[in-house]
Amino acid sequence: MRWDIFCQIVDNYGDAGICWRLARSLASHQQKIRLFCDDMATFKLIMTGAPPAREIQVLPWEDSYSNARHPLESPDVVIEAFACELPTRYITGLLINPIKPLLINLEYLSAEAWVGDFHAKPSPQNNGLTKYFFFPGFQENTGGLLVDPLPELSSTTPSPPPSLSSIWSQLNPHAQRISIFCYPGAPLTEWLHHLNAIQLPMDILLAFGNAELLSLQNSKWANLNLISLPFLPQDDFDWLLRNSDFNIVRGEDSFVRAQLAAKPFIWNIYPQSDQVHEIKLDAFLDLYLKNADPKLSGIFRQAMRWDPPSRWWTYLGEWQKHAHAWNKTLRLSQADGGLSTRLLNFVK
Repeated sequence: MRWDIFCQIVDNYGDAGICWRLARSLASHQQKIRLFCDDMATFKLIMTGAPPAREIQVLPWEDSYSNARHPLESPDVVIEAFACELPTRYITGLLINPIKPLLINLEYLSAEAWVGDFHAKPSPQNNGLTKYFFFPGFQENTGGLLVDPLPELSSTTPSPPPSLSSIWSQLNPHAQRISIFCYPGAPLTEWLHHLNAIQLPMDILLAFGNAELLSLQNSKWANLNLISLPFLPQDDFDWLLRNSDFNIVRGEDSFVRAQLAAKPFIWNIYPQSDQVHEIKLDAFLDLYLKNADPKLSGIFRQAMRWDPPSRWWTYLGEWQKHAHAWNKTLRLSQADGGLSTRLLNFVK
């Protein structure tokens, strides 16, 4: 089938990262993808290092307008990523086509219970088309998680990818490794001060732009070695998460990959002015910590809200065991292939 995916980039990497991973996942199921984006410069950065895929075309937003010189082949499925509005001229083309495509609004991921009640429900539009809301989620009655392909977790750590090989060779073999990818408003400087007070050697791997964004490029702590990373291809960033001892992630894509990496992590959830993000965080933690020891559950909840590491770092071993157990639960719940497979089954 031919899929048209529309991506409007809001916070630089998050929306683009999800759309690119979804396109790659669907292409691995022998689907043909046209991905229209309104910020090609950012999207090309996201695509860095990815092997070429004949099944995927990444095109500027305006190329979705069909015209006599460049007519578009009619799609079978149209995906509005995160409620972005389709171009009016594109919709006109859909309306005059005798065979109407399936129109899907891919929503943001949430662990909230209400998601299952609204997942895959139709919404008739004034123009005669019907839109379906597809909600990614953790429960069986949702659209699942974007897990395809699942990362392999082996007891032996493979060699680092080329983008990380020189950096990895310079790390302290006796230091713990912490990767950080967070929003500008995160209380990271204070958190690092507390981390330094633990007095253990640590390599702090800062995602592309984070050191500058968070004014950390000239910061010095006795026990912390701050390293600014280059922009990493998606698969290489996944490798980084699997081979760090602790991860700080943000948004949606790195949030899911951190869980699949089976390592302890802090989710720097996207902050919203009405504090809705706190409800979303609690909904996830209710699932994530459901089977955890009550004492540890309380400690991990506070850690996820930037509690000073000195208060919980001694429990990192227990958190690692919990992360492995949660990873197993997650993989079993997505054994059907997760989001891309559920999308395909829904369309069929």
